[in-house]
Amino acid sequence: MEKNIALAAFAVLGMAVPATADFALDSRFTDADGDLIADIPADPAALADPDTLIFAYTPVEDPAVYAEVWKGFLDHMAEVTGKKVQFFPVQSNAAQIEAMRAGRLHVAGFNTGSNPLAVACGGFRPFAMMAAADGSFGYEMEIITYPDSGIDSVDAIRGNQMAFTSETSNSGFKAPSAILSAEFGMTAGTDYEPVYSGAHDNSILGVANRDYPAAAIANSVKSRMIERDVVSEDQLVTLYTSQTFPTTGYGTAFNLTPELQDAIHEAFFSFDWEGSALQEEFSKSGESKFIPITFQKDWDVIRTIDEANSVVYACS
Repeated sequence: MEKNIALAAFAVLGMAVPATADFALDSRFTDADGDLIADIPADPAALADPDTLIFAYTPVEDPAVYAEVWKGFLDHMAEVTGKKVQFFPVQSNAAQIEAMRAGRLHVAGFNTGSNPLAVACGGFRPFAMMAAADGSFGYEMEIITYPDSGIDSVDAIRGNQMAFTSETSNSGFKAPSAILSAEFGMTAGTDYEPVYSGAHDNSILGVANRDYPAAAIANSVKSRMIERDVVSEDQLVTLYTSQTFPTTGYGTAFNLTPELQDAIHEAFFSFDWEGSALQEEFSKSGESKFIPITFQKDWDVIRTIDEANSVVYACS
């Protein structure tokens, strides 16, 4: 079994150009302070102060499970903000971004890879991320297979199917695509057949059930699925482990009133994890609190991967 750890993605992507050089917001947004996220509108008429806040977590196979996981937190947000708060199950990253862009989504957790597109096109203002008790955070991209698949190294994926989640996912597509190309000289459609599962848990289940010979996944999702006995460790074999990436970023729509955005921030950082459903679920991947982050600093590596993949943040 081959295992590549830590700075592999930096090494193979050859980051000579700053990642922020080509990052730009859609023309409907302004960024006067240069922090790479949309400014809150100065015109009071452009601000939104909804009676009900709509919250969405990044797409998962069974959104109903996560509606229960988030319920206690959303009750806390309702208490802090004085608003009703509703969980909105999303089926894809694209649908989640479009909902925020259209003003139908106010607070969200966008996965690592879709974060830049949500910022550029949806007016997303990320400010928080889950972390361990000591403040450490992140996850690794893994390329996995199943025992006796005949694939005992990344090179052996040649000629086989390779499952990705969606093209907006960092660990589910962007990072593995760049690594497969730069480090292993493997191109989708030529050296392997790319297929798309739609979500990390779908890819993990697909490999565990031997529907996919290999897949690129976030190991934080894998850890939670193993802890919930959805899959077992002996059903999966890890071929490659990347450097650590930031995990889901949480934030608000740009045009909520400053007072409401401040209250939402307070809700995240004042939430008591002890004994909560959030703690029960996310402790399985080592997370136990929210910490403040900035898109400019903490997503620099992801924008660099996007640059290496020639990603263009095209907003319709």
